[in-house]
Amino acid sequence: MAVRQRDLIIIATCLMLLIIVPVIFLTLLFAWRYRESAENANYNPDWDHSTVLELAIWAAPLLIIITLGAITWVSTHQLDPYRPLTRLDQNRPVPAETKPLTVEVVAMDWKWLFVYPEQGIATVNELAAPVDRPIAFRITATTVMNAFFVPSLAGMVYAMPGMETKLHAVINRPGVYDGFSSNYSGAGFSHMRFKFHGLSNEEFDRWVQQVKSSGTPLSKDTYLKLAKPSESEPVQRYASVAPDLYDRILNRCVDGQACLADTMASNRNVRRFDPSAEICTASNTADAMPMFAPDAAINDGRRLLR
Repeated sequence: MAVRQRDLIIIATCLMLLIIVPVIFLTLLFAWRYRESAENANYNPDWDHSTVLELAIWAAPLLIIITLGAITWVSTHQLDPYRPLTRLDQNRPVPAETKPLTVEVVAMDWKWLFVYPEQGIATVNELAAPVDRPIAFRITATTVMNAFFVPSLAGMVYAMPGMETKLHAVINRPGVYDGFSSNYSGAGFSHMRFKFHGLSNEEFDRWVQQVKSSGTPLSKDTYLKLAKPSESEPVQRYASVAPDLYDRILNRCVDGQACLADTMASNRNVRRFDPSAEICTASNTADAMPMFAPDAAINDGRRLLR
């Protein structure tokens, strides 16, 4: 995915240079040829139009814009971070039986928390995944906006408190890659870095077992201590994770407050104000004010309204 994004940037840049380079060259050429001291420049004060020149000036940029727009339109949809992967690379589709690895990412002050719900583990400032296995990232933040970025893996995706963004990606080669925050978030922003390990399936299974054997439980109380601002945090591993911890972080209710999802659900159930119910119309007059009903009789039997 990162390679395809790189190729898109290169293609778009080259297409734009097809206009930029000639324009810069002709600007310098005209400035030199028609300088005040030039003696051999043709002087034609009555010239005002050239059909061939107009076609060349407008046709080339138009064709480039059409080409660039078509490539960008197709690539934008194919590289949508919310779209599950259909190919491991340009030559290999994702096998039908392959299940993506789910990783829940939390941008904190100033560190990264990675939760593996299927494996029941969590890490701080350390991320690992098997090679050629699609990864489904669920991304949020605790306090301020951040940006999750592993250049060798995929593009940058923002992390925002109380909201969830998604990223589908895959790593095709084993190795250790740099990851960091690409959106300024305060004093410790420059230290929000982590290592992403691309491992074989066997190595990933061993890594999971190492985390379970050497880590400590990540309870709610432990998380609340971890959430306090800190810089240059070392790698930490947690052998277990409190139930629904990520969902509580996302809904901002780890500390016992009402969850955002519950609050929004209760607001949707509240009866909405209907202005038409407070205005007398032909359809609700009898219900709102029975004395004005068509068949209402007062005093000696005269009808007030017919």
